Amino acid sequence: MLNTVKIREDFPILSRRINGKPLIYFDNAATSQKPKQVLAAMDEYYLNHNANINRGVHTLGEESTLMYEQARETVAHFIHATKPEEIIFTRNSTEAINLVAYSWGRANIKSGDEIITTMMEHHSNIVPWQLLAAEKKAKLLYIPFDQDGQLDLEWLKTHITNRTKIVTIVHISNALGTINDVSKIAEIVKTINPRTLVLVDGSQSVPHLPIDVQKLHCDFFAFTGHKMLGPMGIGVLWGKEKILNSMPPFLGGGDMIREVFLDHSTWNTLPEKFEAGTPNVAGAVGLAAACNYLTHIGMDVIRRHELELTNYALLKLLKMKGIHVIGPKEAERRGGLIAFTVDHIHAHDVAQMLDQEGIAVRSGHHCTMPLHSQLGLTATTRVSFNVYNTKEEVDVFVRALKKVQTTFRT
Repeated sequence: MLNTVKIREDFPILSRRINGKPLIYFDNAATSQKPKQVLAAMDEYYLNHNANINRGVHTLGEESTLMYEQARETVAHFIHATKPEEIIFTRNSTEAINLVAYSWGRANIKSGDEIITTMMEHHSNIVPWQLLAAEKKAKLLYIPFDQDGQLDLEWLKTHITNRTKIVTIVHISNALGTINDVSKIAEIVKTINPRTLVLVDGSQSVPHLPIDVQKLHCDFFAFTGHKMLGPMGIGVLWGKEKILNSMPPFLGGGDMIREVFLDHSTWNTLPEKFEAGTPNVAGAVGLAAACNYLTHIGMDVIRRHELELTNYALLKLLKMKGIHVIGPKEAERRGGLIAFTVDHIHAHDVAQMLDQEGIAVRSGHHCTMPLHSQLGLTATTRVSFNVYNTKEEVDVFVRALKKVQTTFRT
């Protein structure tokens, strides 16, 4: 059983008052709050160990390097990577996906090849492939979804060909909330064309579900620290060692080289080959602390808590007149987020009025414009939960939402 009262003590920001009301933070899908343990780990690094890594034999340099690599090991263990070397630190999921599109994509995609993604992707998993497809004269195809927010896997089965080079798919939609069965999707892909690679955007799943990249049967997995109680500016690309070794570097500079001559250079081994320049060591340390914090609670426990919260909120919203929830109507089929529209009230107005009640939500298209276009919507309001949220907060939110409706009717 999750002790929410105890957990909330780790998040000082939750004691804030916004517009005279206790802060209710329901914008976790955009970024999560950070516990004291994560902040303390980063402070400890900067206060006592700060130095550049891999470049000095002095004590601070060796300590900093050790902390950075220990962080890599912690992250590898958290997602069940085979080796720490398969963990590439990036700034965020966006950079991780761009790394694959730039490095693997430009080395492997040819004119007439096919890239498959979905209609429910975040722009970060659409735009890099659009750029690649335009440059290489490749085809970019989109798996459609139905009105219940479920991907059409029959469409996928009929559209994978010998020219399909990669299928890149979100694990949990940040707008619909849909949990995609990426393991099943990977199985479909590999059965039809074993040479097709599968990339999974785990930005919304790593903070909320137990993740085992081996069981997902994917080739790449991207996620970001700031959505999982960790700091901003640190993300991860996991990739299979053999594939990463075959890829050319993404950026050029310090640490990614082995030797530099005037007419050519040679490259370092994994993971340094993809980590040019001074890395975000404190960010990696903070991310590792976040992994440890989540592990201590238990990812299964976190999933049960958020499932209970989501179900509680979902049932209340579905009963409200004038509220329309997008995505699956069953909590078991979605992550801990709910996007909805309110009749005759723009999403931005809903969010602004909720803020007057101390409730932080997200409004807009959530970087999923094609998804909203398919649904005939310009914007939605989204609530998203984390380990520190409670049913009592949901009750306050629902009362505030009813107040918003009443205000616009008068």
